[in-house]
Amino acid sequence: MRINKPLYPTSTNPYTRDPMKKVETSSGIGGLLTTFRKLARGRKKITFIGCPGWCNPFAELLGYVLRDAGKEMVFIPNLKKELAAKVVMTEYGMQLGENADPASDTIVLLGGLAMPKMEVDVNGLRELIDEVTYGQNRQILGVCVGGVFQKAGWDKVIDFDFLVDADMEVTTYGFK
Repeated sequence: MRINKPLYPTSTNPYTRDPMKKVETSSGIGGLLTTFRKLARGRKKITFIGCPGWCNPFAELLGYVLRDAGKEMVFIPNLKKELAAKVVMTEYGMQLGENADPASDTIVLLGGLAMPKMEVDVNGLRELIDEVTYGQNRQILGVCVGGVFQKAGWDKVIDFDFLVDADMEVTTYGFK
């Protein structure tokens, strides 16, 4: 694999990443899905990496907007690439299917990975990203809620091309 830029900080090569710049603002689930669809344009294969239970429904939701785009999609639970499964359209919507090769040109990291209780080894994650990505134009996207990647400091150690940070306001109304 050929890498065009230094990916991670080292003691001999200080990490000199450009700061994040706001590219676009949208709102709601529709805004999240539209943003993701735009970022996925021109990509051949997408591999989502996330924690089971919390992240795979997000992979299925994000995958839904690409269901007719001819892109192969795969989900890796945690860092277990041997458990990689296709994300496929079924009668029930997008679902995890049979085992699949996780190698792709696009990685989508889902925010559940960065939650402290998940105890994901970020160095192991970086190794996994290097193992499963190919091509000179690989792309790493992050999709999270509530700034979880920034709170965990992952925006400083993962070479994200784009970070989609959604926020959700929840209001509950009572009628009794």
